Amino acid sequence: MISRLLVANRGEIARRVFATCRALGVETVAVHSDADADAPFVAEADQAVRLPGDTPTETYLRVDLILEAARRSGADAVHPGYGFLAENAEFAAAVTDAGLTWVGPPAKVIAAMGDKLAAKTLLAEAGVPMLPSWTDTADVTDFPVLVKASAGGGGRGMRIVRDTDGLAEAVASAGREAAAAFGDGTVFIERYVERGRHVEVQIFGDAEGRVVSLGDRECSIQRRHQKIVEEAPAVVPESVRTALHEAAVAAGRAVDYLGAGTVEFLLAPGGEFFFLEMNTRLQVEHPVTELCTGLDLVGLQLLVAEGQPLPATLGASTGHAIEVRLCAEDASAGWRPAAGTLHRFAVPQVAAEFGGLSGPGLRLDSGVVAGSVVGVHYDSMVAKLVAWGRTRTEASRLLAGALARAELHGVTTNRDLLVRVLRSPAFAAVEIDTGFLDRHSEVFAPLLPAGQLPVVALAAALASAAGRRAEARVLAGLPSGWRNVPAVPQVTRFTGPDGEIEVRYRLDRTGALAEWSADPGIADLTVALVEATPGRVVLDVDGVRRAYRVHRMGSEVFVDGPDGAASLTELPRLPLPTAELAAGSLLAPLPGAVTRVHVEVGQRVSAGEPLLTLEAMKLEHPVVAPIDGVVAELPVPAGGQVRTGAVLAVIDNAEENP
Repeated sequence: MISRLLVANRGEIARRVFATCRALGVETVAVHSDADADAPFVAEADQAVRLPGDTPTETYLRVDLILEAARRSGADAVHPGYGFLAENAEFAAAVTDAGLTWVGPPAKVIAAMGDKLAAKTLLAEAGVPMLPSWTDTADVTDFPVLVKASAGGGGRGMRIVRDTDGLAEAVASAGREAAAAFGDGTVFIERYVERGRHVEVQIFGDAEGRVVSLGDRECSIQRRHQKIVEEAPAVVPESVRTALHEAAVAAGRAVDYLGAGTVEFLLAPGGEFFFLEMNTRLQVEHPVTELCTGLDLVGLQLLVAEGQPLPATLGASTGHAIEVRLCAEDASAGWRPAAGTLHRFAVPQVAAEFGGLSGPGLRLDSGVVAGSVVGVHYDSMVAKLVAWGRTRTEASRLLAGALARAELHGVTTNRDLLVRVLRSPAFAAVEIDTGFLDRHSEVFAPLLPAGQLPVVALAAALASAAGRRAEARVLAGLPSGWRNVPAVPQVTRFTGPDGEIEVRYRLDRTGALAEWSADPGIADLTVALVEATPGRVVLDVDGVRRAYRVHRMGSEVFVDGPDGAASLTELPRLPLPTAELAAGSLLAPLPGAVTRVHVEVGQRVSAGEPLLTLEAMKLEHPVVAPIDGVVAELPVPAGGQVRTGAVLAVIDNAEENP
């Protein structure tokens, strides 16, 4: 029996495993880097052990440190979570060699499935359908193709290539990314199926040789080959579902599978499907299966790890569940990762965390809480929000509504994109595939219409004024924003998503809004002030009453309203002088490392041409020239570390420098 479990992972999955351990009476041990010392998962564990290391990204990959932490804490079992060491056969073997219980499939199974090329050969012999693949670029003649990492997953090390010219660079780039993420830069090339869907089957095996399927999932909404929307069950004909489950079970039996695993398939438009990979671990999207089956998959993992058989009967799938991955990134800026302090993290209507629901509702699995710092060392996902409903429509509507009303302050997220995906006609009609986001550019638009931003800025200004009035020590009885000279309005300036905005307003002696305007201009709107407090402003806009929730942190003002949310920065009335940046300066959007510099000082470049590559959150991000011009400065060499706002390059305008 497992009595004390160490989770060799971090964030949301560590909290998820701890939740099941608490329910079963199993003690828990967390391991953490210095960057994670104050993270929620560390505080929730019964014991926690610091992992020393030169960089936060390396500490969780040190097998010796994990085993030493288990020894020092008295843990008798290790759960790898997902990612990091979850699919590392050497780690699994080291855990068992140390006399500890490994919560996962045996090392030999992980090794067999971890090499995707070898896995394709093995499972093809078991009758699992395969796509053609190559290891030599010279053998590739038919396009498009997909370059894939042999040792990893999660979308890292994957590139779509549509012609011969881009193949060599795609292979090299994918290899670098795979080496950074998995320690193995081996890649292979596979036929790419246009309009294909990503469908997977959850399997479980026990020590008695029984392998079962526990439902299927649709994971086709992806960005950069990483899933962001998952649902169960997949919307497929029953004949296809049956065939998928039979192929998944056959794959499991071919390797004597033990524990939780996922067999992933690519479903072609005509219903034909092909094996993609087998993930020998718990998947990020496992909650949708749990909600539909009523099973605790982590609990089943512990059961099997203890050598016990799976229950004779397992829950049948009912209803529909949809999960979205809330990530710290700017979807409209090429999925640029974001970092910072999450000042407020509040999702309405959540009925359960890290566990099942008693009926239709929302489940939240989060690695953060209000006040958490989102850094750049790890994956950008901060939480998963999952809805279960009697129908797919019910689940998507519930999920979109709660997500739209969530208060997410301090860190840019992909929330608006997720809401637009869930509310799109194409998603409702199940017109989905892995290229969904490429075809539906409309989902990248913010929820808040640009025309509503001046009204939101007015609400922010009125809330700020109410806050100052509430703290006033003299003349506290005067209405907020009231002026003795009626002709002089109150002026507040902000920077927002589209640049600077100036709001001018004047209140009369009763505190009513006498007049207002904004620059940039706005369509003629009649606005009346109903209520203004530091945290809430109610405005009547053209006869419609709108309530805005306002949260201020220093000069930052976060406004959540009925149309969407906005983050504004209030500018000082008398700004201090600052050093001016050289015209054409390109600034680092977040901390990271410059891995490659593609140009030289003095070189002429065109708009959109790659200048250098910045690595952050375990992904490569190209920095491109915004205009035609000449490279005037490259202050950071390859290998250099940069902070947010650091100058990466300076481009002189080509017209001024012929």
